[in-house]
Amino acid sequence: RRSGQYTMNHDHSKKTSDGASFDRSGSQDSLDELSMDDYWKELENIHETRGNNHEERVALVVKEPDEGELEEEWLKEAGLSNLFGESSDDSLESMVFLSTLTRTQKAAVEKRVETVRQTMRKKNKQHQIPDVRDIFRLQNDSKGKICDGSEPSTVRTSENKNEIQDGTKGPKFSLGTDEQKSPLEDMPFSDTDINLEISFAEQAANLKDSSVGKMCKGGGGDTLLPNFRLPKDKTGTTKIGDLAPQDMKKVYSLALIELTALYDIFGTEFKQQKAVKIKTKDSGLFGVPLSVLLEQDQKKVPGTKIPLIFQKLIAQIEEATLETEGLLRIPGVATRVKSLCQELEAKFYEGTFNWENVKQHDAASLLKLFIRELPQPLLTVEYLKAFQDVQSLPMKKQQLQALNLLVLLLPEANRDTLKVLLEFLQRVIDHRDKNKMTLKNVAMVMAPNLFTFHGLGSKTIEQSEFVMAAGTANVMRFMIQYQKLLWTIPKFIVNQVRKQNTESQKKEKKDKAVKKLLKKMAYDREKHEKQEKTPNDADVPQGVIRVQAPHLSKVSMAIQLTEELKAGDIVARFLSQKSGNVQTLKKEEVCLYEIGGNIGERCLDGDTYMKDLYQLNPNAEWVIKSKQS
Repeated sequence: RRSGQYTMNHDHSKKTSDGASFDRSGSQDSLDELSMDDYWKELENIHETRGNNHEERVALVVKEPDEGELEEEWLKEAGLSNLFGESSDDSLESMVFLSTLTRTQKAAVEKRVETVRQTMRKKNKQHQIPDVRDIFRLQNDSKGKICDGSEPSTVRTSENKNEIQDGTKGPKFSLGTDEQKSPLEDMPFSDTDINLEISFAEQAANLKDSSVGKMCKGGGGDTLLPNFRLPKDKTGTTKIGDLAPQDMKKVYSLALIELTALYDIFGTEFKQQKAVKIKTKDSGLFGVPLSVLLEQDQKKVPGTKIPLIFQKLIAQIEEATLETEGLLRIPGVATRVKSLCQELEAKFYEGTFNWENVKQHDAASLLKLFIRELPQPLLTVEYLKAFQDVQSLPMKKQQLQALNLLVLLLPEANRDTLKVLLEFLQRVIDHRDKNKMTLKNVAMVMAPNLFTFHGLGSKTIEQSEFVMAAGTANVMRFMIQYQKLLWTIPKFIVNQVRKQNTESQKKEKKDKAVKKLLKKMAYDREKHEKQEKTPNDADVPQGVIRVQAPHLSKVSMAIQLTEELKAGDIVARFLSQKSGNVQTLKKEEVCLYEIGGNIGERCLDGDTYMKDLYQLNPNAEWVIKSKQS
C-alpha cells in the first residue's frame, strides 16, 4: 500500500545496553551511560506496526555511483559544473565564485576536480577539464600541488590573497582565510562560543593537531552538553529565510563545499547518496512525497509550508497535555493506529474525520508513522549518511558546525518540517518532570524514526547496529538541544556571498565597458553612474541613511546613524507614526530590509547595529516591509 522504505534487520533488538565490547568514538562518550532500551523498544514497535501491514512495500533503491560520478555530481551541486563538460569554456562565473573561497574550501574543490579529470582521462572523454592549478590562477597560488585537505599545514601555509586583483577599494569582507595570520588567536571566543566569522574548516585545520582539539570530548547526561551560544554580531545575525532566493542559492553551494572541506580535514568520507527514482503516490497523506503533500495542501491553505496532517497531529498531541507520562515512548495500539491511518486517508481532506476518537498515544504513533512513511527520509537520501557521520567528528563544536551546514543543505520543505518537529520535541522535553521524557529519552525514541532507512548500506548497519544506534541518538540530541543555533547562516558564508555579488558586479561593469567601445558611450556611462551616486550624496548628509516604508503612514525618513542605533529602533520609530487610514502592523510582522549593494535582500535582526552594517554595505537601500511568509 505505501511507499515507506524504513526497514531494518532487527537481529539486535534484544541486545542490552551493556555492549561495552563495541568500539565507540569519543563523540559517542555522552551515550556510554545511557540505557539503549528506549531505542530498541522503539524499533520493536516499528516492526510490529509493519507486521500488521501485510501488503507489499516498495523499497527505495540507492544507486552506487561509478568512479568519478560522485565527484562530478558534487561539482554540479556546488554550482561548478561549467568547470568540465561542454560548457567548460563558459566558466567566468565559476572563476568569480572560486575567487571567494577559503583555502580549505579550495582544497576540497581541487581534490574533486582532479578526481573527475583523472576519471575522464581513463575513459578517454574529450571534454576539456582545466588543470586544478589553472582553476585558481586568479588567486596567484604559489603552490602548484594538489591539497588533499588531509594536511592542515598545506592548507594553512598557502600564500594566496583570496581575491581578484582588481585594485578596486570597497568594504573588506573577512572570510576566515589567510587575511588573518592566526585568526583563532586574535578572536576573543570562549570554548562554548560558536565562531561564525571564521570558516569552520579553517578553524578545524588550525585546531587539528593542537592540544585544544583533544579537549571538549566526552560527557554524560543532558546537563553535560556544552552550553553553546552565538556571540552577538553587530552587523546582525542572519537566519534561514532572511535572504533572497538568489543569495540562498549561493549559500547552498558554499555550505556544500564548506561541509566537504570540514569532513576532509578529519578524513571523514563525504558521499551524497542518490536514490533511483521509484513510483510514489501522487495523493493522500502517508507515503506521499513532501512536495506533493504541500502542493495539495496549498490549494486548501495558500502559503502553508508544513503539511497540514503533520500540523494537525502535533496539535492533537498537545491538545490533551504534554505532561502524559511516556509521551512518544509508549506506542498506540498497532491495529487501532492502522485503522486510524486508513480513516484519515479517506476523510482528512473532506473534513469529516472525527479527531475526538484519537487517543494521545495513537496520535504520537501516527506522527512517527508519517515521518517513517515518507518515500524519502526527512533528512533526505542525499544527506542522511552525512547526518549520521556527524558523530565521527572529534569535538562537539565541530559536530554542531557540521549540523548547521547540513540544515542549510536540506530542501526548504524538509527543513521547515524538521524545524516544526524539533520545536515540538523541545516542548515535550520542557514537561520532563511530569512526562519523564528527558532529552536523552526523546532522542532515543525519535532516532530510529529519522535514521533507520532501508537502502543505505544495510550490511554496515547489521554489523555495527549498536554503534549506529548510539551515534544517531547522539545526533538527534544535538539537533533538539541546539536547534536555535542550527537555523543560523554563518557570517563567513554571508560575507562570501557579499564578495561574490561585489565581484560579479565588477565583472559586469567591465564587460559592459568592453562592449561599449565608443568613447561617447563610455563617457555617457560614467556620467550616468555619477548621476546615480549624487542624489544620495546631495539629498542625504554624511552619516545619514534614508529609510523607505511604502506600506506605512510615514513612507520615508532620514535617519541619523549613531554607534548605538539598531534596526529595531528604526522600525519602532516608523511604527510610532500612526495614521487612521493605514493598516496597523505589529513590530514582529515587519522587518527592516537591507536591499542591493553587495546583497540581494536581507531581513535584519532587530539587534543589528546600523552604522556597522552601513560600513559593510554602503550602497544598500533600506526598506521596511512585511516579513516574507
